[in-house]
Amino acid sequence: MAYKFASEQPEGLKNYIENVAIVGVGGQVGKFITEELLKAGKHKITAITRVDSTSPVPAGVEIKRIDYADQASIVEALQGQDALVITMGARAPPEQQAKLIEAAAVANVPWVLPNEWGSDILNTGLSKDIPLVAVKAQYREQIEQLGKSSWIAITCGFWYEYSLSFGPHTYGFDFKNSTVTFFDDGNTRINTSTLQQCGLAAARLLALKVLPDNANDRSPCLAHYRNGSVYISSFRVSQKDILDSVLRVTGKTLNDWKIEREPSTSRYKAGVEGFQKGDLAGFIKLLYSRVFYQDGSGDYESSRGLQNDILGLPKEDLDEHTRIAVQTAQ
Repeated sequence: MAYKFASEQPEGLKNYIENVAIVGVGGQVGKFITEELLKAGKHKITAITRVDSTSPVPAGVEIKRIDYADQASIVEALQGQDALVITMGARAPPEQQAKLIEAAAVANVPWVLPNEWGSDILNTGLSKDIPLVAVKAQYREQIEQLGKSSWIAITCGFWYEYSLSFGPHTYGFDFKNSTVTFFDDGNTRINTSTLQQCGLAAARLLALKVLPDNANDRSPCLAHYRNGSVYISSFRVSQKDILDSVLRVTGKTLNDWKIEREPSTSRYKAGVEGFQKGDLAGFIKLLYSRVFYQDGSGDYESSRGLQNDILGLPKEDLDEHTRIAVQTAQ
């Protein structure tokens, strides 16, 4: 039986998340989620890892090893968990997430944070034009069809330091050659988040109570976001804003940089053509350039609003994180 309010639950049923299982505790964003959960000290954390994995697991995190070829091992690892957080790299076999979701349903895990961590899942243009966004919909649908778990996606945009330091195919910055390619006029603003902010957002979300206490309770709870997205962001910036930040942290001037321009639509088409030929760089170009279209696709803050304040997320300093990206790129 589903309850709408905590006051309706039988005595003894908890109204909070206690046990959290994480896939990818050592990954790009999984590492930060695990760190923030450990800092908060409100949950029992279990790392779900492959039997042959040698990735280190932080102290204070229990380890459950699974074999993706043995579904029973995944179900056993998820028994007693209140939430499953999935973080996987883009190259992970797609069937792995499907197996995790199926096992979560069998183990009666009530909440799943699927492997989203990116662009606005509700934006139909992005879903149509970016294969990665479209593919992810099937996992949300799978969760709903199985009917045992609810999902919450965290929409955070691209990871700021990671994307800025990656190279010219992402935000257009080539630090080695002091060259930036502006998409269109370089003024299109998108939302982007630091990895630390993503980790904190996940931890704060999982710290919310599950249900409102009663019909008059308007405080935040997981039920408010059931089968939907939580929108967070560190910065709403344009490429010109980022360049200004780069100049501040490096002490350089515009004269030290070469500025090139390319229509975002042309860049996207070139990326598609490259990807169809098996070029990974083409996929990265199409992914990033599409979000910079001048249709507001990447600016979900303006169209959806943010849950930063609800989750108590801090205001971050753009230059501080630009400095991290510049140092990483060098």
